[in-house]
Amino acid sequence: MWASLKTRFERLRSSILCGREVPVRSAWEAVGWWESRRVPFNLIVGSAGILSCVVAGIVGLGSDLLFNSDFGLPNPPAFALLGILIYGIMANICFTGGWLAELLIRKVWPHEADRFATLSFSLGLVFSVLLTLTPGIIIGAGGILGLLAHLFGVVHSNPEVPGR
Repeated sequence: MWASLKTRFERLRSSILCGREVPVRSAWEAVGWWESRRVPFNLIVGSAGILSCVVAGIVGLGSDLLFNSDFGLPNPPAFALLGILIYGIMANICFTGGWLAELLIRKVWPHEADRFATLSFSLGLVFSVLLTLTPGIIIGAGGILGLLAHLFGVVHSNPEVPGR
């Protein structure tokens, strides 16, 4: 299993998106390399975010329609939009930290800068996607467990939920 994950990661690291065929010679070229990947990074992480939101929405809608419960839905829903906006801003701040770290590495260990850049970009992309999928995974698992609990009679739905 670990060998398979390592192989997949190495393939990602050497892909057109993450790899560097030509070594970078200046700080401006390093920043340019990173910034040319910001839009694809945002599209990939944003797609994971959309998937996570769809799962949360389905679980929330399903729990409301089936069990008169508000599981998975923020109250008020505007909190979700605010959270998404803040998350996107923070993801881009962390992305900028990638090229700032490369500039530092370029000063201290110039012969390692290109390897550092491809490794940190690849790891950052994988981590960002996994972090973005986490709410959907947690809410989806909770929804499935809640549905199973209702189906097996462990939990009974409450038709009169206070405050609704």
